[in-house]
This record gives sequence, C-alpha cells and structure tokens, in this order.
Amino acid sequence: MFFASDNSGPVHPKVMDRVIAANSGHQMAYGNDDLMDEVRAGIRRVFEAPDAAVYLVATGTAANVLALACYTQPWQTIYCSKIAHIQVDECNAPVFYTGGAQLKLIDTGDKITPEGLEAAIAETPQGDVHSAQRGPVSVTSVTERGTVYALDELKALSAVAKRYDLPVHLDGARFANAMVSLGCTAAEMTWKAGVDVVSFGGTKNGCMGVEAVVFFDPSKAWEFELRRKRAGHLFSKHRYLSAQMAGYLEHDAFKDIAQQANENAGYLIEGLRAKGVQFLHEPQANMLYVNFPRRIHRTLAEAGSRYARHGGLEGPEEEMISCRLVCDWSIGRDQIDAFLGHF
Repeated sequence: MFFASDNSGPVHPKVMDRVIAANSGHQMAYGNDDLMDEVRAGIRRVFEAPDAAVYLVATGTAANVLALACYTQPWQTIYCSKIAHIQVDECNAPVFYTGGAQLKLIDTGDKITPEGLEAAIAETPQGDVHSAQRGPVSVTSVTERGTVYALDELKALSAVAKRYDLPVHLDGARFANAMVSLGCTAAEMTWKAGVDVVSFGGTKNGCMGVEAVVFFDPSKAWEFELRRKRAGHLFSKHRYLSAQMAGYLEHDAFKDIAQQANENAGYLIEGLRAKGVQFLHEPQANMLYVNFPRRIHRTLAEAGSRYARHGGLEGPEEEMISCRLVCDWSIGRDQIDAFLGHF
C-alpha cells in the first residue's frame, strides 16, 4: 500500500531492459553515445519538432532550473504559481542557477490564471533600475494539487506571456500523465500552445532517473550545454541516461506507462468516492488530495501504508487530516483494494 510518490516505484521493465542492453562494451562519453541519436530522433518525433534541441539530465530540478537559466537574466523575475514545484520543492535552486533571479508568486489556487499572470506582470515595472525586470513564465502540469491545465488554459497563459515578449517554460515532471489525461499530443501541449521549453519527465513515470530538456528554439542549445557542464549535471557515462529515455520512447511506452498510472488512480478515486471521502481538489491525473479522519490514518499506518499525511497521528480520532496519494504504473489493484478496506 505504497502511495507516497510515483518516484518511489520500480523502474519499468521496458526501461530497465534498455539499460541492461546498454551495459555492454564501450560507448563515447558525455552524450556522444549512439543511443543519444536515437533519443533525439524519438523526442523530435514525439513533439513533432524536427529542429528541437534535446538534452538529458538526471533530475527534475536540474531540468527545470537549467532550462529557466537559459531564459532568465539575474535581474529578472520568474512568474510561477505559489505552489509551483520550483517554489516549494527545489530549495531556491532557480535563484542559484540563474545567478539571483527571484520568483514572482501568483496566488490563484492550483493553477495560474491569465488574469493573475497579467496582474503579476503589471506589478513588475519595466525600465525602473530599482525593480526586478520581467522574465519567463513557468507553468507546471500536472500541478502540485493533481490538476491538469487544459490546452485552452495553456494557450491563454502563453498569449499573455507573448504580449509582453516573455518566454514560457513547462515543468513536465508528470508530462505524460497530463498528456494522457488531456488526450492530446505532445506538440499540442507544448509549442503549439506557445511553450518555448519543456522538461519532459521520465523519473516519475517508470524511469530510473532521467529527464529531457526540449528547446523548441535551438539557438539556446549551446548555452544549455555550457550551463549543464558548469553545474555538474553532464554525466560522463551518459549512455545510461540515454538508454532509459530510449526505452521510455520506444513504441511510445511513456504513454502506456502513464495511462496505467492514471487508471490506477482512477480506480482508487472511484473506491474513495464510494466510501464518501472528501476530495480537496478534483483529481485529473495520478495524484489526489483527500481528507479523512485521523482514526483511519492511524489504522492505515498500523497496516503499513505509506503516503504523505498532513498531520500527526496523535489527537482527536474524528479530526479530519488531509493527505496526498499518488499512484504509479506498478500499484496493483490488490494494493488499492487493501488500502480501501481500512475505511
């Protein structure tokens, strides 16, 4: 009964098989391996972007902050949600890697709204040497509350950004889960919606540890290479990153893996609704936030269940305690049924 996070699960066999196959003989280092050619071609196909610049790093934080650094000057601000991963989960890494650029937090719930973004931009005066200057807009989908930006919402945010000539970054740690949920293509979710650069996540969706950074403007390629090396994120034995991503892309495995995770979450959601559990946000992918009494949390903890609980086990039994539940591809229906059996 492990619902702590989708980055806690096992590596998918389709990914692991490619890693094992790559573990033979010698390959050139630092991204010059033969598998990286396959990865570049695969990502360009998936995103319908033949000129895209494609790079791999091992962590989502590295993907986000190195991508943003290519579009941000130290005196600029990055517009993002108050609950964006770059704000709440990356230990000020965007500030560090951009050389000092700050985050401008937009407090409009689980998603940035066009009106909220417009207001935040308006609060950043241009040409005033005493103020931070306007920088990129960063959007996260799946959001940190388990919701997904609709294509029209992405387009509307990009339209606001473009009116001010600001680039748009998409944090896609759970990109495939959002894409499957929307029933759209990778292109529709990115450059066709006005996105300039995306972190295409693999770690949370069945990979061992790999994220792709995809620039739809290849002029940023050389700067990213320099920043990646300078930051210590250029792997020497890069073929093991390439192998993961190659397995992830082969026959569009990333979509099948995400579909399984979303379906597992759907089964859990259906079961919790039948138990009368309160949802704090309408779940749209593989992550959900719910409320139920402390006594049930205690029973689940005693049974060995693992998930993110937002409150302690000591206190009034009927007090409502919220939690986050995440399903990955490997969570079996038997585990979900066992979890639901404690309600």
